[in-house]
Amino acid sequence: MKQFWVLLALGLAVAPRLAAQEDTANAERLRAQIEERFSQRVQEELRLTPDQATKLRASQERFGTQRRTLMRQQMERRRALEDQMQPGVAANADSVKKLMDGNQAARAQMLKLEQDEDREMSGYLTPVQRARYQQMREQLMRRVTEMRAQRRGQMGPGRPGMRDPGMRPRRQRPRQRPI
Repeated sequence: MKQFWVLLALGLAVAPRLAAQEDTANAERLRAQIEERFSQRVQEELRLTPDQATKLRASQERFGTQRRTLMRQQMERRRALEDQMQPGVAANADSVKKLMDGNQAARAQMLKLEQDEDREMSGYLTPVQRARYQQMREQLMRRVTEMRAQRRGQMGPGRPGMRDPGMRPRRQRPRQRPI
């Protein structure tokens, strides 16, 4: 009987770690699938030559890795800032200042990264292709953000700009082009 409890305790201790590893592996596979499908769609819509597609893929990998690192660091800072700003708990002013300064620096780094990426892409994509690529990437990022919010159950009437998932989708007006 004692062995049963020891095994049960061990299983309970190890299970969350295994689940987290499995979640990470699943998230990585999903990210890779999304990136692959996005690359295919970009290649088709932008009518890329094989050379352009190869160069774009290399840029996406290089800058994507850097972008994910910056985003992960920024998320960690936001969580730490939320922890500091708990209602009813005195925040450590020095920690809050460092986190705020870190967020500001991260925004500057992200902007520089986007500028560097755009400069590199200007060497092999036309201005129209670059603009369309950026539009497509922004749409993808918005969709990913929406999916994450839905998954976490954060979409609701209390969040500005977010809609209750039970509500009917808004009817989109057709875009009017300037004359």
